[in-house]
Formats: sequence, structure tokens, C-alpha cells
Amino acid sequence: MDNLIAARATMGFSLGFHIIFAAIGMVMPLLMSAAHYLFLKKKDPAYLELTKMWLKGVAIFFAVGAVSGTVLSFELGLLWPGFMKHAGPIIGMPFSWEGTAFFLEAVAIGLFLYGWKRMKPWVHWCTGLTVGISGFVSGIFVVAANGWMNAPAGFDWIDGAAHNVDPVKAMFNRAWLHETIHMQLAALQAVGFAVAGIHAFLYLRGRAQALNLKAIKIALVFGASAAIAQPFAGHFAGQRVAELQPAKLAALEGHFKTGPRAPLYIGGIPDEDTQTMRWGIPLPGMLSFIAFNDVDAVVAGLDQVPREDWPHVAIVHVSFQIMVAIGMVMALSGVLFFVFLKRRIFPHWYLCLLVLFIPLGMIAIEAGWIVTEVGRQPWIIHGIMRTKDAVTPVPGMVYHFYLFLVLYLLLWCVTGWLFHRQIQAVQKKFEDVP
Repeated sequence: MDNLIAARATMGFSLGFHIIFAAIGMVMPLLMSAAHYLFLKKKDPAYLELTKMWLKGVAIFFAVGAVSGTVLSFELGLLWPGFMKHAGPIIGMPFSWEGTAFFLEAVAIGLFLYGWKRMKPWVHWCTGLTVGISGFVSGIFVVAANGWMNAPAGFDWIDGAAHNVDPVKAMFNRAWLHETIHMQLAALQAVGFAVAGIHAFLYLRGRAQALNLKAIKIALVFGASAAIAQPFAGHFAGQRVAELQPAKLAALEGHFKTGPRAPLYIGGIPDEDTQTMRWGIPLPGMLSFIAFNDVDAVVAGLDQVPREDWPHVAIVHVSFQIMVAIGMVMALSGVLFFVFLKRRIFPHWYLCLLVLFIPLGMIAIEAGWIVTEVGRQPWIIHGIMRTKDAVTPVPGMVYHFYLFLVLYLLLWCVTGWLFHRQIQAVQKKFEDVP
């Protein structure tokens, strides 16, 4: 395993691990604050139990997310010194603001954890809400930095170096808005459906059904709303990608030949050698419509891109198909939720479906990030710096790969054990509650 592959693999599984906890860290405090708000308004003790139950989960995932995020910051300097040399002065601002948001989040979670009966109720609630808002804002800043990698701005690239740096323009680059909306909605729907699925599982086992039904409703108000909005955000993102990264759009749709009425494929495996799509179901003109709101529009294919600048088409396309398929199923389930909520009854089959959704949103997030990151290759800064030119020249990165792999596996095991204990404690506590 050479340095480049080892560095990319290390960064890949580190990001893949951290993004799950980042999403949970952004959304769970909002669910917790919603339950706490309902308790303060309705004085129903079930909402207080939910608040304290979810608070324990927030504390666990916050701690793990902090550790995995810290490791990522070290990896940026360790694995990609060529990138940090040029990118650090340009996108340092969103990272510093992300650190500030994280600091506020840490302070707020401490106040909420130990503020019971020590603060006025609504002041205490505000500290919990601050945890959620800070986490959400933190995610926006990180995605803004990633957006800059996809649509670099705020500098002039002269003789292999950045000049005339404008950090504000760099942060609010042309990709930050659609990436931020898409990612934040993805976090809301993934975590909302996962939490609803866990409580649906407990409900189906007869554990504290009234309490778990309240939890399902709170979680899906967030998750279902985001899932319904996500296809529209995805359409907006697709149009921006068509403008900013046509090679990525062509790869994620397996579009090899430039032309009008470009088809959108359902399924299929791209064959880079023959430049055809195998086993896919084409929808003529739909890719043109998604990209330009015109079924007759010309969409640039990979034939317009030098072969050495192609991303891995099959990986990008399959990941995109997985993300879209899960997103559409969740959007439909979100519509059904509001229908059943209005009728005040949730069928048994729908609750069983929610259990199946526990991992699906997270799988969609992972697939989406594969699309974003692999789709940008071979560039670490799109059109400016290749990934191979940013990697560290220090040999032996394969050992760091194994070291970080063991570290993250240990973190995963500890987190799984703690979360399992939490679920068992909840079941035991409510084992005799109707």
C-alpha cells in the first residue's frame, strides 16, 4: 500500500466514522430540546423522561464525536501537508469558527447536564437549545470548508501559490449553500428516522408504549420534514454540481457522451472501458431536466474531460444510486407519517418499517459523502491541486493507517457498548410501564 492509498484510506474511514457522530451531535440535542419544551409547556412527566433519556445519548455521542473530530484535525496536518500549506490561510476562518461553535456547545452541554434545579426552568431549557444550535452551526462551518474544496474561491493562484486571499469569499464559496442545505437535511432525516426506529422497536416489544409513541412523533416531525424537503434540496444541489463540477455530475450519472436529452439511469453499472451503462433503466431527458430544467438541454459527458481527470465512475454512480434510493423511500415514509399523525393512528406495519429505517439514513449519509469526496478526485482542491501532490512524502503511512483503524474500532466498540447499556437501562426502567 503506497502513501497515497494509505493516506486516502485513513482519511476515508476517519471521515466515515466521524460524520455519523457529527450528524447525531447536530440533531439529538434538538430532539432533546423539543421534548424538554413540551414538558415545560404541558407538564407531562413522560416528556421529562424523554429529555433525560436523550440527554444521556447526547453526552455519549458528544464525547465520541469530540475524540474522532480531534483525530481528524491531526490527520489533516499529518497526511496532507501540501494541502494545509496552501489551504490553511484561506479556509482557516470556517475552521476557527467551527472551533468556537464547538466550545460553546461544550459549555452549554455542561450547563444543561448540571443545571437541573439550579437554574430557572426556561433558562435551563435555553442551555439545551444552545447545544443543538451550536452543533448545527458547527456543521455548517465544516461543510463550508468542504464546499471550498469543490469550488475554490477567495484567492488568486499564481505560480503554484495563493495570493490576494479573501477568507470571507473563500468561506461563502459557490458550493457552500447547496452542500450545507443538503447535509443538514440529511442529518435531520437520518437521525430522526433512526431515533424513531429505536423507539418503534421498544414500542413493538410493549415497553412504555405511551412514552415511546411520544418519542416517535417528536423524532419524525424533524426527520419526516427533512426527508420531504430533501428531494428539492437534491435538485438544487444537482444543478449547482452541473455548473461547478460537470465531471462529477457525469460520473454520478454514468454519462459518457455529451449531448441533448441526456438520460437519467435507474440502477446500472458504468463500464469505463466501453463507456456505456450496463443494466441501467434510462429515463430520456431527465438528466437534462435535473441539470438545467430543460429536457432538451445539452449535458456535458465524460468525453469532455481528460481521462486522467475522471473520478472512479462506478463507485460514484453506485453510491449516488444508493443515496437517492434511500432518500426517496424515506421521503415517501415521511409523507405517510404526517398522514398517520393526522389520523392519530400508526399501523403496526409502519412501526415495523421504522425499525428497518434505523441504519438506512446513516447509510445514505455515508453514500453521499462518498459521492462528494470520490467524485472530486483526482483533485483535493478542484482544478487547483491534485490529491497526489498534497500527500505527505514521509514513508510508512500504512502504519498510521493500521494505528488509526485500531483506534476507531476501539471507539466504535466502546460507543456500541455504552449505547447498548443505555438501551437496556431504558427497557428495564420501563419494563412495567404500560
